[in-house]
Amino acid sequence: MGRIWLIGGTAESVFLAEALAHSQISCVVSVTTEAARSLYPNASTLLVWVGNLSFVNLDKFLQQQQVVAVLDASHPYAVEISKNAIAVCQKLQIPYLRYERPVIEERGGRGEEGKGRIVYIDSFNTAICGNYLAKERVLLTVGYRPLHLFLPWQERATLFARLLPSQIALEAASKAGFTPDRIICLRPPISADLEKALWRHWDISLVITKASGTAGGEDVKRRVAAELGVKLVIITRPEVAYPQQTSDVSEALEFCCQHVVSA
Repeated sequence: MGRIWLIGGTAESVFLAEALAHSQISCVVSVTTEAARSLYPNASTLLVWVGNLSFVNLDKFLQQQQVVAVLDASHPYAVEISKNAIAVCQKLQIPYLRYERPVIEERGGRGEEGKGRIVYIDSFNTAICGNYLAKERVLLTVGYRPLHLFLPWQERATLFARLLPSQIALEAASKAGFTPDRIICLRPPISADLEKALWRHWDISLVITKASGTAGGEDVKRRVAAELGVKLVIITRPEVAYPQQTSDVSEALEFCCQHVVSA
């Protein structure tokens, strides 16, 4: 009958994996770390595959796992795996569906929420080339991968980083010039009270984050920023030409049922 390839690594992918297991739909979930493996359910129909998949080895992976359709529930900013999956699906004529967490829409239109203290920019490059960070006390909640980009700003602003508790994240922060007193490791979800306490403790004046939706704590950051009068710089999601896309779980499950049954 073949399998669904569920591209994981997000809270949504865990929920979808549980739903697929409950429906007895055969599925292989791909994640990049061993720590992520434990988040997924134990089920006879579910296999969790750990590792990095590049375009050159995707063909072999899909064939070995007998993949008949792809449900992409990766992080909105993990564009490389999405683009590679789309390309190989088009090449092999395998159905592909992108499941993406909803974007948070502001009440009253952009710029009105948070007393006008929310700024949208299109990339990390815009953040570091502009004058957003100058003389600010900046909290970066963007993951460890882009931290090296902020190294030139270590002498022109006071930078702090919040990261997942992992050795690779700590090493990246250290190489980017962050001293131990300006790093905190926390695993989400993070409550509004904890968020507020951290910002106050470090006297944060500006936060840079991603448009990661409610699942990524964006709604909490918006509320805390409005309460404390902190400027929030949101890096908008990268644009990817997804062949099909949904934010509806029932549609995603129907897609999987349709293609596993018909394979």
